[in-house]
Amino acid sequence: MAKDKKLGLGALGGLVFSTNPDMMKEEPEEVVLTPDPKEQRLRVVLDRKQRAGKVVTLVEGFQGNEEDFQALGKRIKTKCGTGGSAKDGLILIQGDYKQKIAAWLIEWGYSKTKAV
Repeated sequence: MAKDKKLGLGALGGLVFSTNPDMMKEEPEEVVLTPDPKEQRLRVVLDRKQRAGKVVTLVEGFQGNEEDFQALGKRIKTKCGTGGSAKDGLILIQGDYKQKIAAWLIEWGYSKTKAV
């Protein structure tokens, strides 16, 4: 069973050609600088809401660019040896690692970390 191919200009995704010289100018991306770890106010929280009773550990409050956020999430997941995700400003770790994560964050220089 073959997939139907889209035909016409709509298949190209919208704008095909414009005589306006300002139309295709890209705006410069906003550079977000990540503050030093000692200036970050992170909160480590346990959560069970809408997770079928399973416990997850959340790290909230990271400010900075997406690359540093993802790197911190990966570092925490690797250190815990468990699964999780880092998106929408939250680092989610599967399991109860609240005290360990808070201790690691303080050790890594995030001195304003609180385990709530």
